[in-house]
Amino acid sequence: MIIDLRSDTVTKPSADMMEAMMSAQIGDDVYKEDPTINALETKVAEMFGKSHALFFPSGTMANQTALKLHTNPGEQVICDKYAHIYNYEGGGASFNSGISCNLLDGHRGMFTAEQVIEAINPPEFYHSPLTTLVEIENTTNKGGGACWDFNEILKIKDVCKANGLGFHLDGARLWNALVEKNETPKQYGEAFDTISVCLSKGLGCPIGSVLVGDETIMKNAMRIRKIFGGGMRQGGFLAAAGLFALENNIERLSKDHKKARELAEVLNHSNFVKVVEPVETNIVIFELNEKYTEKQFLELLFAKNIKIIGMGSNKLRLVTHSNYVENQHDSVLCFLKNL
Repeated sequence: MIIDLRSDTVTKPSADMMEAMMSAQIGDDVYKEDPTINALETKVAEMFGKSHALFFPSGTMANQTALKLHTNPGEQVICDKYAHIYNYEGGGASFNSGISCNLLDGHRGMFTAEQVIEAINPPEFYHSPLTTLVEIENTTNKGGGACWDFNEILKIKDVCKANGLGFHLDGARLWNALVEKNETPKQYGEAFDTISVCLSKGLGCPIGSVLVGDETIMKNAMRIRKIFGGGMRQGGFLAAAGLFALENNIERLSKDHKKARELAEVLNHSNFVKVVEPVETNIVIFELNEKYTEKQFLELLFAKNIKIIGMGSNKLRLVTHSNYVENQHDSVLCFLKNL
């Protein structure tokens, strides 16, 4: 049996989730006649205290739609140098929206309100791109699942409001942050203009993300989704998985966090690791010392049917998730302890 710790995107639906999917009522969502998608969008919008929500096939498409809603070609978004929208969305910000990214040198993917203030281009200085949007990611993927300080988020919100900037949250793993920090969706709904949340990572759905916002910002979201090719017909089977996950799979994320901390503890006491980044949620990033190269270490794990990701420069990542069960966890811990 393969133990797959490459990402929480590798999860497969549980039997109960599959049952919910197969019993879903469906319709044509392009005509907004799929009752299950409509129910999912209503539920997520209400969770965040927003008036509108839209179901997407992927988090990347949801983020790219948000960027286009907030900006015009030639403008600029402020984000961290680790941001998913910059590093892992195929250059979509420039291709789809014609915008550039002003990259901040944050800590583990997180920056400060003061850094935002310094990064805003003077609106009257037409030689530089017009700053119109600030984007953050919580938890931070490349930052090792780190959670933002919500007080800092509120400070950035005030900066955005004072300067007429949009504020978007890439909340691909926001559910993990909410559980770990004991925060609520409505807190985030009040802080951000738009939020994208994934259903297909820690919540265990096979596909899907949702973008939320209020009526003014979301009025063209469906048109942009259409342009990107994201209109789905009888997608209620997929939305049913999302409804099931929201009702059953959020609190269990703490189990993934516990496993990640236990893995980090073993790695911290090993003789082949140089450093382990602090673990808050379900992502563990660590750097090897001279005992093994990245390639050698990955090969050692794969020989034991364990898959993780190499990040280059002898850094590696593993991610815990719902399909990483106790007996697999015990096997990985035992292997690492005896390596």
